[in-house]
Amino acid sequence: MTEAAAQQTGREPDVDVVVVGAGFAGLYLLHRLRAAGFRARGFEAADDVGGTWYWNRYPGARCDIPTTDYTFGFDPELEREWTWSEKYAQQPEILRYLQFVADRYDLRRDITFGTRVEEAAWDDAAGLWRVRTSGGETVTSRFHVMATGCLSVPKQPDIEGADRFRGEVHLTSRWPHEGVDFTGKRVAVIGTGSSGIQSIPLIAQQAAELTVFQRTPNFSIPAHNGPAPAARVERLAADRAAYREAGRWSRMGVPGEATELTGVGTPEDVRRERLEAAWEAGELQVITSVFADQGTNPESNEIVAEFIREKIRSIVTDPETAEALSPRDHYFGTKRPCLDTGYYATFNLPHVRLVDLRTTPITTITETGIETTEESVEIDAIVYATGFDAMTGALVNVDITGRDGGTLAEKWADGPSTYLGLMTTGFPNFFAITGPGSPSVLSNMAVSIEQHVDWVADCLIDLRDRGMTTIEPTPQAEEGWNRHAADCAAITLHPTANSWYMGANVPGKPRVFYPYIGGVDGYRAVADEVRERDYLGFRMSGPDGERCTDGVVRRLQPDVSAVLEAMAQLDLPPLESMPPEQLRAFMDTLNADRPQGPDVGEVRDGVLLGPAGDLAYRLFRPASPGPHPVVLYFHGGGWVIGDQVSDEPLCRDLCVRADAVVVSVDYRHGPEARYPAAVEDAEAALHWVAAHTGELGGLPDQLVVAGWSAGANLAAVVAQRARDAGGPALRGQLLITPVTDSTMATGSYRENAEGYVLTAGVMRYFWDHYCDEDRRSEPAASPLRGRLDDLPPAIVVTAEFDPLRDEGIAYAEALRAAGVPVEHVNAHGHTHTSLSMVGVVLSGARFRAEIAAHLRALLPETAPV
Repeated sequence: MTEAAAQQTGREPDVDVVVVGAGFAGLYLLHRLRAAGFRARGFEAADDVGGTWYWNRYPGARCDIPTTDYTFGFDPELEREWTWSEKYAQQPEILRYLQFVADRYDLRRDITFGTRVEEAAWDDAAGLWRVRTSGGETVTSRFHVMATGCLSVPKQPDIEGADRFRGEVHLTSRWPHEGVDFTGKRVAVIGTGSSGIQSIPLIAQQAAELTVFQRTPNFSIPAHNGPAPAARVERLAADRAAYREAGRWSRMGVPGEATELTGVGTPEDVRRERLEAAWEAGELQVITSVFADQGTNPESNEIVAEFIREKIRSIVTDPETAEALSPRDHYFGTKRPCLDTGYYATFNLPHVRLVDLRTTPITTITETGIETTEESVEIDAIVYATGFDAMTGALVNVDITGRDGGTLAEKWADGPSTYLGLMTTGFPNFFAITGPGSPSVLSNMAVSIEQHVDWVADCLIDLRDRGMTTIEPTPQAEEGWNRHAADCAAITLHPTANSWYMGANVPGKPRVFYPYIGGVDGYRAVADEVRERDYLGFRMSGPDGERCTDGVVRRLQPDVSAVLEAMAQLDLPPLESMPPEQLRAFMDTLNADRPQGPDVGEVRDGVLLGPAGDLAYRLFRPASPGPHPVVLYFHGGGWVIGDQVSDEPLCRDLCVRADAVVVSVDYRHGPEARYPAAVEDAEAALHWVAAHTGELGGLPDQLVVAGWSAGANLAAVVAQRARDAGGPALRGQLLITPVTDSTMATGSYRENAEGYVLTAGVMRYFWDHYCDEDRRSEPAASPLRGRLDDLPPAIVVTAEFDPLRDEGIAYAEALRAAGVPVEHVNAHGHTHTSLSMVGVVLSGARFRAEIAAHLRALLPETAPV
């Protein structure tokens, strides 16, 4: 600690840093802190180092990441001095490795063993933490770091009568160090997660009878354990530094090649080849990435899931048992998949049987056994393989009190809230290694732990170098990170499962997605960027004052960001540099490769008579019985590009979600036919569709005008004109990222002028080709300047990163002020174009669902005729 900091607080803390836990994270952190010159003290509840690998000693306990990767990578000498014996090391070997690390770096002298940290309270006046241990000692420190692991607090059995059983009771998470002999005994195992799947085959080798009580079947693949894979060993030996760096910048923390193949888009023979190769590889990183979309597309996921179920059926001889072991209640990967050695074959043994608790639940545990709805099973020993209070259990189970007396348990009562999974507001100088909101359990923990420890150590060094004594995230940064983490999860299938990732295994625990699913590589980039941007989102203070660079590090939706990055790599010419004909051809080329959108009942093309000739339209009809409401839709494209099919994916999506006929009509474009030609065509289309509603399969009193971008401009204009003309009557208007004013002077134009496809320059290009400058203020060009009372209810959709955002908001507010009912959908994290990218930008689906829900509310059900 600096002399100035000591003078500020009036006392020197006992140590600079208290570290709780002596597993992978605690050991490496103590090593880094000592090397940086910090005084650190560790506390560990166990009698030795090891963390998870000290406590979890059940039969078959081993890592599920290859030991080539599940290892410290910070010191080449350490790797040269330690050689793993097999592909997936067992618990005793991993514990010996961590003991070796502790000895090599002389770490035990900084650790107090057999001692729990029971309380930690922040003293704001002194600027330090007061830490009380189970030994009655109180230690003061400038910084407090919880390195207690994500899977360290056992979930206690929550079964009726569990405390009555008189036989042996064991938890896989707290296995006796002397081991257990089940020879000749009747054993029950409750739970078929990772610890159950690993231990059941070995328990079966000893037990006279083994009954497995399965709550939920889990996906598992054979580990094919043995020597470390030769290819990995050779790659590591050839260039250790490059191999480790590849792991650090991989999605899971294990080097591997990403695929662009999709499950539904890959030929059956190629699918089979990839799936069989993944089965034989016996690695989670491989089986979870067979297809690029298996984590987001239910159809592709089902291909992988059914392949594994097929393998189960080929191994387990009894069809009923095989079916009971085959997961069907969650998508593959949404619960942690397992690696096993002979798990499924164990159920072919005559003394092993499975009880499916979905069909015959446990009613109670008695003094001598377990009763279900169908039988009483007499047993000698129960093994609870029921898992952990994951991610947050070890953090909230310590009485941690921050500023103003608030506790961490109270703050996280509705779910954890962190910045980067590292810190949380209201708790200065408090860090959690691999906390909620970081990749942690979705990654190779060894790599994620090293990244977190390095970030924390570097942060403390930076604070010291700057003369700062405290650091804390800002509310804005924390809220932004929570939203980003939730956005990342929302585009995947993971939140659909009742998994411990969601806290579903612990009664009363908040149901949120706890880890960060954006990948080890994506997370590392964020953490590095935060530090490079002067600790964006953190407030630092010291004797000489405060320093804060507030902000949100990731505001775009993750898939929107990916699309923009992919487009940037194409190095395309500016859109406004192309003449209209070239721009139209370019957009047609892009549209040719896009997903077409969901299936509908019917697609039909036709023409209607416009003021200057025929106008083409394409009709999309739902598969449900009609007649249906009708949505007259005008396409986007700045009144210069596009046609009746250019927004087809969006029209199909709207048709299905709203259960409405969608009629997409073309109109004349500038510069060949300048304003007001497009308005005249749109008005003619409205009158024609209203007159032919029945022929189109629609209900005559349920007509809505809709559009996207320039098309939304036309929809707003014809709604005003229909009111002025006394008809046609409209149920509503749906305006998706509309153009409502020509001034181009709003804050959103300044904020989003570049980088988001529709730029200020592109919008200026569109206006110049569409409308003479002296006419742009007319209400038929800028509907915000028109009379807004007596208009039909409106749904106005705006996107956060859109130059048109503020004029869309202004239109919604002006409508509301004029007495028009308005629903405003604010698509946070989206750009002007991303909401229309159906099947490409998955995060847009929830906003399109919201749009459709508002639209259905405008269109009450009418009995088919």
